[in-house]
Amino acid sequence: MWANRSIRSVVNALDTAHHVRSLVFVALRKDQSHVRRPLHRGTDGDVVVEDHASTHAYGLPIGPVGRNHVQMSALNARKDPRPARTTSGRSDSSGRARWWLATLVLVAGAASLSTEMTGARLLAPYFGASDLVWSNVIGLILVSLAVGYWLGGKLADRYPTHRALATVVLVAALALAVIPFAARPLFLASANAFANVSAGAFIASFFGALAMFIIPVTALGAVAPWSIRLSVETIGRSGSVAGRLYALSTVGAIIGTFLPVLVLIPLIGTRRTLLCTAALLAVTAIPALDRRLVWVPLALIGLIALPLGAIKPAGPGERILFEGESTYQFVQVVQESNGDRVLHLNEGWAAHSLLPARGILTDNYWDAFTAVPALAGGSHGRALVLGNAGGTVATLYGHIWPNVTIDGVEIDPLVTTAGRHYLDMANPRLHVFTADARFWLEGSRPRYDVIVVDAYAQPYIPFYLATREFFALVARHLTPGGVVAVNVGTPPDQTALVGRIATTMHAVFPTVMTDRYTTFNSIVLGFADPTATRAAQRALTHAAGLAGGPARQLAAGLVAVPAGGTPLTDDRSPIELLTDQALLAYLSEGAPGAR
Repeated sequence: MWANRSIRSVVNALDTAHHVRSLVFVALRKDQSHVRRPLHRGTDGDVVVEDHASTHAYGLPIGPVGRNHVQMSALNARKDPRPARTTSGRSDSSGRARWWLATLVLVAGAASLSTEMTGARLLAPYFGASDLVWSNVIGLILVSLAVGYWLGGKLADRYPTHRALATVVLVAALALAVIPFAARPLFLASANAFANVSAGAFIASFFGALAMFIIPVTALGAVAPWSIRLSVETIGRSGSVAGRLYALSTVGAIIGTFLPVLVLIPLIGTRRTLLCTAALLAVTAIPALDRRLVWVPLALIGLIALPLGAIKPAGPGERILFEGESTYQFVQVVQESNGDRVLHLNEGWAAHSLLPARGILTDNYWDAFTAVPALAGGSHGRALVLGNAGGTVATLYGHIWPNVTIDGVEIDPLVTTAGRHYLDMANPRLHVFTADARFWLEGSRPRYDVIVVDAYAQPYIPFYLATREFFALVARHLTPGGVVAVNVGTPPDQTALVGRIATTMHAVFPTVMTDRYTTFNSIVLGFADPTATRAAQRALTHAAGLAGGPARQLAAGLVAVPAGGTPLTDDRSPIELLTDQALLAYLSEGAPGAR
């Protein structure tokens, strides 16, 4: 009995000393700051100091006493599972608060990846969708998220309230909502800078456009650490809380990756997808917002219904007939001042299909393909077009080679639809397959007399459609006397890429020939027959009918490609590096021949 009383006396003395030490610390600190630090007792009986200016992440003063208090609170938490009070004086144990924070983290994770996917799509009509563009977008998003994580943690310690977090989320939503309206003038300035060869302005405006995503993504990055700060009730559960919230953020990111690309962008377009993302963020923030700001989410919802106009304006003298966004790219059909109809994809630096207003021939590189059936020795054969686009080659064959059966492979169904409705793609012997060219070749068995490869989206072409492995696959689908014809677009006098592709083809085909058919386009021919050189020249020279003119033009510039050189492979195909070098050289020369 005496022993029990002695033990209780010692425990009481220690507890009293602990409280005295805390009060002494407060007295010593009292005159060191103008910030008021009221005292209250925590649920574990300890004195807690409220200090929003210089406190530990769990509402404790920084310093030796604070560290000891954290240790004691951790020990007390094991005995008393009741939630501690936050520095705002409100309990985070509320079920509604936990659900709101979880929902907010999920939505913020989805919004961050949705911003990344839509950001790349916003850039595509002006700068393309090459690896260069994607690397810039991904790099910017990652940098912004990293800054947001760091800044969010700092601000959460300084302002550990739900209202402060909701305000940051609202800022992110507003910044996202501005982008669809501000992007177009800035991107047009970038495009004009490129057209005028103002490389400095182009680079500056390009990165200025990317910088528009810094504010919203940085704010979104702050959500996860801020939510963890508000959700942690005891140090002993901080790990499980952080893990749960980061898991929710990742699930949201997965949703934000697939939902825009597979559903929203094809259904409502890139800009409205971004506005929907902004509205969803703002609506999620409503439960903790200041009442005076509740109208903002409602206003953002209203922005979704506003008419946004054309995604990309028509050029001088042009009229937009159609524009849309598919899972793959931005698609636009315009009618030029001379009546010609032209299909543009993404940045529109190249024409992907053309329907002339007068006559049958296009006066462009597509005419060269009309000569290829003459090289294969027959007008009743089979042709394969990889990169059918709006059906220009098939339409020409329908007039010049009406007995040739054509299989056209086009990856984008929206492009096929645009071709049928606006570019007179109506050849009855054309069969269109919606698939990636290489994937389709892997699964198909037919052999063809003529294979046309026109799937190179300019200026950056898909590397996997220019490698030795790809051309070996093409060769397996050729008849013994068959011919493959490839269009390679490059700036004038910048033909290094043409040479590499020709060298790669020579690693597969015994005879390869090239011709610079137009200022911007080279035609590369690969023959299954090793003795085809002289026969090809003779066949082209004696071609008759509408194909005669293009055939003789092709014959006049054909040059045999010597064996040797390093072919492009699936493992190493520096297509974009070669393209960048050509574009920089072209710009340094003043862009000769540009419209």
